[in-house]
Amino acid sequence: MPAETVSDNVETLINLALAEDFGSGDVTSTYFVLEHLTARAILTPRKKGVLSGVNVAAEVFRKVDPTLKVEVYLHDGEAVAPGAVVMLIEGSARSILGAERTALNFIQRLSGVATLTRQYVKAISHTSARILDTRKTTPGYRLLEKAAVLHGGGTNHRMGLYDRAMVKDNHLMTDGNTEHLQECINRLRQEKPGVEIQLEADTLEQVGNFLKLEGVDHILLDNMTPEMLKQAVAMRGGRTSPLLEASGGVHLDTVAAIAESGVDFVSVGYVTHSAPSLDLGLDFSVE
Repeated sequence: MPAETVSDNVETLINLALAEDFGSGDVTSTYFVLEHLTARAILTPRKKGVLSGVNVAAEVFRKVDPTLKVEVYLHDGEAVAPGAVVMLIEGSARSILGAERTALNFIQRLSGVATLTRQYVKAISHTSARILDTRKTTPGYRLLEKAAVLHGGGTNHRMGLYDRAMVKDNHLMTDGNTEHLQECINRLRQEKPGVEIQLEADTLEQVGNFLKLEGVDHILLDNMTPEMLKQAVAMRGGRTSPLLEASGGVHLDTVAAIAESGVDFVSVGYVTHSAPSLDLGLDFSVE
């Protein structure tokens, strides 16, 4: 997402979030905050982390009230600590208060994803492996959460069902018939040459069979021990393809050993489906 704009997808999410929060109106501000009162609010982190969703939060304030003055000082991907000033908002106190929770919901959630991703990336920084996200994202928020993974230093896996064929055990209705698999691969290669092909292997025997196939870009090594992963890497030999991705049982205390096996990627669904939000808040002063 470009720094200066908000995509149609994100704008829709902002509109939905504001609609569910405002409903028929902000009764608290309407009845307890003077109409002409102006305020100054600083967005700041309460804990260390990595920012993501800064532009989305800024757009929330602008959407609620285009007359608000919004100045952004720190950006997506930057590491922050308590006391840092991410953003300054000035203008109608009612408007700032009305936008506050929705803006924080976006930036706290996305910064949490970026922060956790950065922790995984650092844990394997001594290897050549890269951290991948998955499709285990909040419905509707995939573009935002995958952007947050990038801000944390991770790498995006496929965006959806359309941009990579990922053949898992549930798709394999052929009882290990590699001849049929090769026919499917050839047909996909012919009809959709730009789509990558990935096969999931649960055993080293499957890895061996898949390595004999032509046209496979990636092999997913599912729930294998570090020792099994090393064997899979050895089976590939001096070839640079297919690329090998480890998945399953990946946590901060296991990811280093998994990456040290020599795989190219480690996919971590946890960074999007279970990342804790980063604590950020608004500090107000009345003008």
